[in-house]
Amino acid sequence: MSELIIGNEQDKEVLTPELNELFEAVCNKALELEECDFDAEISITLVDNEAIREINREQRGIDSVTDVLSFPMLEFDKDTADAEFDYDGDMVMLGDIVISLERAREQAREYNHSFKREVAFLIAHSMLHLLGYDHVTSKEDERIMFEKQDRILNELNITREN
Repeated sequence: MSELIIGNEQDKEVLTPELNELFEAVCNKALELEECDFDAEISITLVDNEAIREINREQRGIDSVTDVLSFPMLEFDKDTADAEFDYDGDMVMLGDIVISLERAREQAREYNHSFKREVAFLIAHSMLHLLGYDHVTSKEDERIMFEKQDRILNELNITREN
């Protein structure tokens, strides 16, 4: 199970109880499918395009708007499914997700699916990064990530139609 720390630093989209429930459902499904044997704390910060552009520039040296950024706190060895962390029986801080809800809304329109589906996809994608996957450096991870993202969304019955 996960405990979410949600920070809303934008005013482009309303943070509804349904959106909070979506974050929780997607995070928990990702942890379940990855068979995590620990409770995770995840920070989700909601921003607008200008804020995520600034973070992207500062953290990655890329001066452009993006949809989501992931900042893992753990090092996972995917070959053994182990992570290096101190677990005291409480929560393990998995990492930070920064999402531009403004960009998510734009992409939902571009891809002709719902805002809910776009946000769920971005959270699932980011959770897999927090769990050690990296599509940027590995084509195999990219293939696996897209399969797992689809599985997370399908198991939650979040389709392009809803």
